[in-house]
Amino acid sequence: MIFNLPNKAFVNKFIAKSKFYEKANLNSKQQTEFANKILKITWLYKLSEGTIGISKTEKIEEIQIFDLELKERKIPKNTIKIIDFVIPYPILYRFIYKNDWVYAIALKDEKKLQEYYYSDWNKSINFEFYAINLEKVYQNIIKAFMPDNLRKLENFNQIITIDSKIQELNKLINILEKKIISEKQFNKKVELNKDLLKLKKEIENYKKDIG
Repeated sequence: MIFNLPNKAFVNKFIAKSKFYEKANLNSKQQTEFANKILKITWLYKLSEGTIGISKTEKIEEIQIFDLELKERKIPKNTIKIIDFVIPYPILYRFIYKNDWVYAIALKDEKKLQEYYYSDWNKSINFEFYAINLEKVYQNIIKAFMPDNLRKLENFNQIITIDSKIQELNKLINILEKKIISEKQFNKKVELNKDLLKLKKEIENYKKDIG
C-alpha cells in the first residue's frame, strides 16, 4: 500500500485514456497531446463514507487518488484540467516518471477549478486522510502542500487567501526583477527597485501576520 488507507479504499483500476476523450469531447489535437503526455492512468483509491467510514458533506462526497505514469518528466497541466473537468470529485494526483514522482491537487469550489497545488519532485508528504468529514480531509490534503507557517492556521479560507496573495506577489516580483535587469536607464531602474522593495515588504508583512 502506498498510503495508509483501509484495503476497502484500494481500487487499483486502469482507466483508458479514451474515456476522457469521449467525456470531454476532445478534438484530435487535444487527444494527441493527452496521449503524448500520459502513459497510463490508474484509479488508485476511493475515499468515501463506504470505504473509509468518514461522512461526506454537501460539498465533498468523495475524494479520488490517481496515479499518472508520464512519458516525460513534466507535469501535464493542460491534461489534468481535462481529467478534473470529467470527474466531479477532487483528485489527489501522483505523477510518476521512471523513479521520480510529484503530487498535485486542484482546489475546487462549486465544482469549478480555482487553483492547482504541486509538490516538489520526490518530496515525501504525510497526507492526513482522517478528519471529522470528507470536506476536512480534502482541506487537510490541500494544506499539506502549503508552507509550515500557513498550515498551522485554523481557518482554511484564510490559508487559501494568504497563499494566493503571496503567490501573486511573487509573480509580480519575478516580472519586476526581469525588468530591472533589462532596463538601461538609471532613473527608471531606481523607480523599479522602489516598487520591488514595496512588494517584498508586502510579503514580509504577510509572513509576520501568520507568525
